[in-house]
Amino acid sequence: MVLQCVDGKGGARDDSQSEGMHGEPVHVHDHPSSHMDHMDHSLLVFFTLNDLKVGRTMPIYFPKKDPSKSPRLLPREDANSIPFSYEKFPYLLQFFSFSNGSPQAIAMEDTLRACEIKPIKGEVKFCATSLDSMLDFVQGILGLESRFKVVSTSYLTESSILLQNYTILEVPKEVPAPKMVACHTMTYPYAVFYCHSQETKNKVFMVSLIGENGDRVEALAVCHLDTSQWSRNHVSFKVLGIEPGSSDVCHFFPEDNLVYVPMPTMSNNLINVM
Repeated sequence: MVLQCVDGKGGARDDSQSEGMHGEPVHVHDHPSSHMDHMDHSLLVFFTLNDLKVGRTMPIYFPKKDPSKSPRLLPREDANSIPFSYEKFPYLLQFFSFSNGSPQAIAMEDTLRACEIKPIKGEVKFCATSLDSMLDFVQGILGLESRFKVVSTSYLTESSILLQNYTILEVPKEVPAPKMVACHTMTYPYAVFYCHSQETKNKVFMVSLIGENGDRVEALAVCHLDTSQWSRNHVSFKVLGIEPGSSDVCHFFPEDNLVYVPMPTMSNNLINVM
């Protein structure tokens, strides 16, 4: 069993920080004159349904990772043999030979804390440490007898550019999703996916984008229509300048994040957005 090092970012914690998608601390610099210039560019993934129009241009950050260097999901037996809880954090530091306060230790601690944050009202969440446990969770949400598929973002051209202006090329296609489970990669010595499902209504889209340098992306996007139960500190509200419950919130997914949806019963599995 090979466990790879965490590529974490160090830094002191700040209780005034915003919360990321999973409750992890994220720092957004407020500035009256140029909010965009003083923002972590990796947060430029949020938008609203009103932005899903052909010809709309917006700055989007798509992280690029080398799959050969990404941690792999462990077999269930191996994953279950390693404690996965914040209570065991001192033991895990020793197990992975990380120094307390190191970037790797901070990243691991943030992941463990995020995985143990109480879900919001109407949300079910689970941090999967193996493929088997992830599929068990998905089936538990979508139905034990249900057939499902996974959708994700695809980079159609090779590029090292992380942030640029992208324009929507075609009418976004809505993926029928009466239920859905979103699974996000977390920073950890081995692959961990933060998977969650919400009772509130969501919409899933595939969006054809072209970057200002010609990059093509078939981007997965999810729109959450009810944000009234979200923390006021959720980073999307600061990025978009809105309040909880005042608007839908959409976000693009990086290539290594997944959304599971039930297989459609009708022959046409994609419908155009009007």
